[in-house]
Amino acid sequence: MKKLALSLVATFLMSGSVMAAECIAPANPGGGWDFTCRQIGRILQEIGVEKDLVQVTNMAGAGGGVAFTHVVSERGKDENLIVAASSATTTRLAQNAYAGMTADQVRWLGTIGGDPGVIVVAKDSPFKTINDLIDAVKADPGKVVFAGGSAVGGFDHLKVLMLLSRAGFNDARKVKYIGLDGGADAITQTVGGFAQAMTGDISEIQGFLRSGDVRALAVLSENRVAGFDDIPTAKEQGVDLVAMNWRGLYVPKGISDAAFDRWAEALKKVAESDQWKQVMADNGLAPYTLIGAEFEAWVAANIAEIQAISKEIGIIQ
Repeated sequence: MKKLALSLVATFLMSGSVMAAECIAPANPGGGWDFTCRQIGRILQEIGVEKDLVQVTNMAGAGGGVAFTHVVSERGKDENLIVAASSATTTRLAQNAYAGMTADQVRWLGTIGGDPGVIVVAKDSPFKTINDLIDAVKADPGKVVFAGGSAVGGFDHLKVLMLLSRAGFNDARKVKYIGLDGGADAITQTVGGFAQAMTGDISEIQGFLRSGDVRALAVLSENRVAGFDDIPTAKEQGVDLVAMNWRGLYVPKGISDAAFDRWAEALKKVAESDQWKQVMADNGLAPYTLIGAEFEAWVAANIAEIQAISKEIGIIQ
């Protein structure tokens, strides 16, 4: 009987069958991480990479910290597990918001799309280009107020500080920033003249852009965004910054290199699929594909930059 059982196990393994894959969304249903898991999981099955439907597990708490701790402490070698992540994940890790957890306790699989950052001004603003705005900050930081939909030290704030840093202005404490409850409030402050510029993501303010209430000085993406082709990138104006609210995945640190490579190849196939291109078009996302070693190197550099800026403005010691 024992030999029969072992034989069945061997046959099962040789057939290539494995346990169904699982994707942890570190938040309740309906948010961005849940969206990432469900869309990537669905497409993995539709394009034939996964035979069975990818199980989505919602694990909310501590802004992603509960899921991160769970993966590190309990699932460190689970080769069937992927976890949704975004710019919020790396920002919180950089600022030690996960109670001592660090980015090198997992492996960063890749990102395949993102919500591009954008810098906008009121329609009658004297600033015509992103360099006009940067020059004004350099001349007198106290006269230029930025509004954003995240708290001080959050990603909207960091986008401004990274932009200015890349343009040669490194005195982050002098940059005036108002953190508000979402992009619409930040737009209101800008249109009303209480702030000179707004920092946000293009999806949350596309209605304001189309209505003409505000003008975009720069989109913080690699290339111009479809549907907003008149908005120049910061890079083409001489400021080398891409700041996307990226959508991607990490995996447990202890999985084998072969398993990591399989997941990387699977994610690459999702990125190249017609299904994912349609998801991006339907949800205001732009292509942003960094996978495997390239993404791991990018995450390390991104966290180092966020830590340096966060220390300068006093968010971390």
